Amino acid sequence: MHLTHRRRFLTLASAALAAPALPKFAFAQAWPKDKVIRAIVPFSAGSTVDIIGRIVLDPLSRQLGQTMVVENRGGAGGSIGSAAVAKADPDGYTLLINAAAHSAAPAAYPQITYDPAKDFSAVAMFGVVPNVLLVAPSKGIKTAKELAERAKSGEMTYSSAGVGSATHWAAERFRLSAGFKATHVPFRGGPEALTEVMTGRVDFCCIGISSAMPFITDNRLVPLGVSTTKRSAALPNVPTTIEAGFPDSDYIFWNGLLAPAKTPRPIINQLHAEVQKVLALPEVQAKMAPQGIEALPLSPEEFDAMIAKEIVQNIKLAQAAGLKFN
Repeated sequence: MHLTHRRRFLTLASAALAAPALPKFAFAQAWPKDKVIRAIVPFSAGSTVDIIGRIVLDPLSRQLGQTMVVENRGGAGGSIGSAAVAKADPDGYTLLINAAAHSAAPAAYPQITYDPAKDFSAVAMFGVVPNVLLVAPSKGIKTAKELAERAKSGEMTYSSAGVGSATHWAAERFRLSAGFKATHVPFRGGPEALTEVMTGRVDFCCIGISSAMPFITDNRLVPLGVSTTKRSAALPNVPTTIEAGFPDSDYIFWNGLLAPAKTPRPIINQLHAEVQKVLALPEVQAKMAPQGIEALPLSPEEFDAMIAKEIVQNIKLAQAAGLKFN
């Protein structure tokens, strides 16, 4: 090699070795590129999770300049749709819109094929929705106390959006606090669970205000209590179940966005930042308020930690309530 060329080669080689290593993601194409982003909702259309997810995703799609499609894949308390996302490529184009059922899955379905903590990266919290304890007007029950007293004197049934769903867990928290037995009647989603209560075929349910509000407004369902520690702005005249005399009956029903665990952190951070912008939009807040959705701002890391903590708490709840799952 010519001496001049050799010196030039050695200079370039030394500079390359001295340069800081760029993160792997820096060599990848910018996200999002011209590819549809699929968001799976593991519950039926019209469920609380579905309603809130669509409120957020429509403006999020516009902000990203990218098509986002919501796919409802219900069943097994949300575990079927969640399993599909857990196995998806961690490239930012398959996401999960889920709720508190996500952290309840290990307690309800010990044989699930994914780990809700290790196989997902939390992206952004949409908010917290109060569950509301409901009965049909035909039951003649006006308060949560009356419901508990009637349940103790005879057989009682309650519906949910599936085994291990937030609607199941909220009802169990109330039942355990009130000290009565009841038969659980699970469905694939919230709308079906509500229909059975409205017809009187099932005695009660405890479901998200977002799904229940139209039927409460039409006097087709009677709200007896909300499962939060303070009253909901959407139902200010309805007491909390704790106010009604049932300690430890509250249940946090969060809703949020998650991604497969190995999704690059820059994508997670970008999605988190974009969701925060969406949640601050007046048009979005105007849609959230009637649903009784309250803000719970968490970083992705805080969201991950909350899920891990809830998994342990839910297993303990299942044991305390004597719940046995297949």
